[in-house]
Amino acid sequence: MPRLRTWLIIVAAAIVVLVVAALAALPSLVDTPRIQALIATQASQALGRPVKFSNVRLSVLPLPSVVLEDLEVAEDPAFGRGAFLRLEEALVRLRLWPLLMFRVELGDFVLKRPIVSLVQAPDGRWNFATLGASTGERSGGRGRGGGGGPGAAAVLGSRIVVEDGVVTYETRAGGATARYRIEDLDLTLTGGAAAPVSFRGDATVKPGDLEIKIEQGTLALNGARVLAEAPVRAQVTLEGRQIRDLVALAMGPEPTVAGGLKASLAIGGTVGKPRASGDVELRDLAVTQTHPGCPEPRRRTLALGTVKMNVAWEDARLTARPVTASLGGGGVAANLQASLDRATRVELNDLDIKGVPVEKVLVDYLCQGYAVTGPLQLTGRLGLRLDDLWKTLDGQGQMKIGPGQVVGPQALAMLGTLVRVGGAVSSLLTGDVPNLGASPLDFDAITATYTITNGVVSTRDFLLTGRALRIGAAGTYALASGAVNLDVVVSTGRAEVRGKVTGTTASPSIRVAPPTSLREVDPGAVQRGLEELLKRFR
Repeated sequence: MPRLRTWLIIVAAAIVVLVVAALAALPSLVDTPRIQALIATQASQALGRPVKFSNVRLSVLPLPSVVLEDLEVAEDPAFGRGAFLRLEEALVRLRLWPLLMFRVELGDFVLKRPIVSLVQAPDGRWNFATLGASTGERSGGRGRGGGGGPGAAAVLGSRIVVEDGVVTYETRAGGATARYRIEDLDLTLTGGAAAPVSFRGDATVKPGDLEIKIEQGTLALNGARVLAEAPVRAQVTLEGRQIRDLVALAMGPEPTVAGGLKASLAIGGTVGKPRASGDVELRDLAVTQTHPGCPEPRRRTLALGTVKMNVAWEDARLTARPVTASLGGGGVAANLQASLDRATRVELNDLDIKGVPVEKVLVDYLCQGYAVTGPLQLTGRLGLRLDDLWKTLDGQGQMKIGPGQVVGPQALAMLGTLVRVGGAVSSLLTGDVPNLGASPLDFDAITATYTITNGVVSTRDFLLTGRALRIGAAGTYALASGAVNLDVVVSTGRAEVRGKVTGTTASPSIRVAPPTSLREVDPGAVQRGLEELLKRFR
């Protein structure tokens, strides 16, 4: 034992002597001007962009390193004269074992707190798309075979570590500018000149504190002319407790969309044209908007509960099959397709709504003047453009509501006229105008098949049935302007009345043909009586 202890002390002392000697010889071993020129030249060739730094120095502790100060990678000239990447300090680690043998070999490349600027032009081009391209390729000429791909792979032969990075993301596509910020970026890339580069990391998207975790990432640089063409694979998880601020940045302050997000996605494709697929869950989703026509509070919230979807993303197109949600104990299901290029177009196919209390939307959220209550059953399809929803809505389907009540004041005013006119005309002729009030109108069911074209709803078979009445309607209703053109037939226990409703929902014009039993009565007297009756309803 004493002899073993002695040998251990001798070995430890020898190692210490080697380390001290290597560190002492470090300034003479490391030719900093040569390393500066080597790194600048190889990085510039690999990235296809000028790379510069103000100074190179040696650092002994905590690990022997070459320190690059004020490092910058130039921006694509088509996007301006700023920097694509900049940081105050980058470290090139020196491998310890070769150093003990008095040889210099470069190890890990550590970027501390880098700031990367990603920009998407209005035509969809990205400022990173030309990374790795030679000057000739960027200017449209022919580059040498393979471009910058192999050079990039060689530079990435050692491990690259990003610590506490920041990525600013600005997109000008679609005519509007949106800015996001990725903070706390920790990323590790490992690989060789021939093998794909492996990467993993995590980050946080601001605003919204959306956490991103990247695992099992691979990037095949070998053979790619530019970075944008390199095949990429990864598993990405997203989780955010509250997406309100993130959505507001993309859609504006209203409507407010709140809720939590959790997603697990498989990434494929290339860096320039990535694909993604997986499961997305939105928890406690709620939409809040101010409606001037509502009584206080005018700011109303529609709670959608948990929304689940299986999504696929490619070429600015999102597909979700299916999307499921709940509302007031009812269910909503659909297959969704959204084109997210210049104008966001959304298609909902195989739409199936079962048992949703329609008053949650029409009464509590929208405060519709023509609102009804009751469970909604609806099947069909819808398409719309988000920037002009009411004028671009298209679709078709069939619906059933009820049993329920007509509760909207404007609907009560209009339907009240038609419902009561059969029994009221006789009284009108004698000056006896009934006091109808504004009580809800009970019905057993409302059914209709409909077609929507450019925001105009048309139907030929709208039917409201109740114990004491039956109302049929055919015509059109413009969602944006409220313009109506409806032929209405009202059957009561006393008469059948036919009417024409035109104008707008806010100020309808109602013409009523008198019942058959009153055809011999002076039409002028009937019209004057109806005008008096309409004053009571409005």
